[in-house]
Amino acid sequence: MDSNQIVTTAKSKIDAAKNHFIEELKKLRTGRAHPSMLDGVTVQVYGTMMPINQVANITAPEAQMLQITPFDPNNLAHISDAIRNNQSLNMNPMDDGRVVRVPIPSLTTERRQQIVKQLNEKVEESLISCRNARHEALNEAKEAKSAKQIGQDDADRIEKQIDDLMTKNKLEIEGLAASKEKDIMTV
Repeated sequence: MDSNQIVTTAKSKIDAAKNHFIEELKKLRTGRAHPSMLDGVTVQVYGTMMPINQVANITAPEAQMLQITPFDPNNLAHISDAIRNNQSLNMNPMDDGRVVRVPIPSLTTERRQQIVKQLNEKVEESLISCRNARHEALNEAKEAKSAKQIGQDDADRIEKQIDDLMTKNKLEIEGLAASKEKDIMTV
């Protein structure tokens, strides 16, 4: 295995960990309405259970309001019931015969602190993934050096490149987390 291949493999693993972290950030609630808040909701329509985004259009016209426009107006009551019966959401939808409006309750300080704690756990998980990728790459470099495939200079260069990569990604992840924490704690 050559030195460039080791660095490229490590970079792809570290980038994958960072991208996974970015996707996880989207799932954390910040107190503002966002259509993805209803991603886990399924609705009983036409005799089958379907994800809500397949039976209606979901928008956030205001910071504290979701608006759900069903593709078929006959499903209005089913959509309201599905949201109301999902206890983890703690939402109370209202329908006016055309659309369902869901006011988003404000987060309590305690709930905000719980979400920040979840955020910090996700930061740690992604940093652990990055450190594992670094560890694997350094082991590969050490093995390649032992097998005389690369020299000491190449091994040192690989270690420096991977450490630089780690530092850059750690700063990015921490910056994203700080920004998300600010969003969560903003009332």
